[in-house]
Amino acid sequence: MNPAVNAGILSLAARGRLSATSLLVDGPAARQDTPALLASGLQVGLHLNFTESFGQPGLCLPLGRLIRTAWLGRLPAGAVRDAVRRQLALFQDITGREPDYVDGHQHVHQLPGIRDALLESLPEPCAGRPWIRDVGRPRMAGLPPRLRFKAAVIAGLGAAGLRRRAAARGHALNPGFLGVYDFKGGVPAYEGWMRRWLASCRDGDVLMCHPALGADATDTLSAQRQAEYEVLAGPLMGRLLVEHHLRIETI
Repeated sequence: MNPAVNAGILSLAARGRLSATSLLVDGPAARQDTPALLASGLQVGLHLNFTESFGQPGLCLPLGRLIRTAWLGRLPAGAVRDAVRRQLALFQDITGREPDYVDGHQHVHQLPGIRDALLESLPEPCAGRPWIRDVGRPRMAGLPPRLRFKAAVIAGLGAAGLRRRAAARGHALNPGFLGVYDFKGGVPAYEGWMRRWLASCRDGDVLMCHPALGADATDTLSAQRQAEYEVLAGPLMGRLLVEHHLRIETI
């Protein structure tokens, strides 16, 4: 996405506060820190993108339009397949290997048409790789109605269909999902959400985060990304992990 995001991810990896990160292969900073990324010990996944334009070729639509077109069955199958395969090939070109897992920018990997092209294009799963991020089983204990609603909407975009198809092909999926919120409130709000998420976390769950170390004027979420980094890197996170008997490990 940008150098500040890269820096936040690599710093948190060095602190043992992340287990995995997703690579937005068309992003302007995708190749900038490749050696450090590969040396970080993180699992590296493909962050499949159909909504963020970086001047890349092929299909790219605003999120609302993409969702509507997908659910109406009007996404051009050939263009979707080409976009998925191009991003998988670019991931391998950048990293020198297949992705450990796949997720989607704005969760597009679960949409009808896209999920089928993705599963058809992935290598056969081996030793649990690549696994697929499942957003369809959110842990919502203690969350207010507005965040429960947001998590349910995200799940309703196609998670159940993706889960069935991925499992049928032998791909592993995470049992639970956390980290959905409104990207507001700075450090105090994120500390509150983190307390709730970790209290309801279970073995194998994925907690999504969006940290950055330093500001980026082109990123509308820059301030909240920095707040996330501060919480994830800070002492409260360490105390919460101990309190809830949690370890940050790869799936």
